[in-house]
Amino acid sequence: MNIALIAHDAKKKLMQNFCIAYRGILSKHNLYATGTTGRLIEEVTNLNVHKLLAGHLGGMQQIGASIEQDEIDLVIFLRDPLNPKVHEPDVNKVIRLCDMHNIPLASNLATAELLIKSLDRGDFEWREMYK
Repeated sequence: MNIALIAHDAKKKLMQNFCIAYRGILSKHNLYATGTTGRLIEEVTNLNVHKLLAGHLGGMQQIGASIEQDEIDLVIFLRDPLNPKVHEPDVNKVIRLCDMHNIPLASNLATAELLIKSLDRGDFEWREMYK
């Protein structure tokens, strides 16, 4: 499975901790992340992460394009709802594209944990048939 990992600045440490906790599961999949988030995840987990541009420099657009091309199976996007971003239209586009293309999306830690545990149980096999 191809998993996109995105975290706003205020949630990057939370994303690192999430990836440490679920390293065993994540290591079985292809990981994609916006630039800084990907680097931070690699530093603490030694997971191989395909790093795109930083979110505000086009990384969000790259993830959006991958979703449109059906190259992403799951998105974990730890958002900071209290501090809107300059590139908010790109953020909203990724969320909208997940809805349009039926891509599971977690926007908070609770949902991310549910999805990652479901992935580990094999509940995402339907994605292979969907493609």
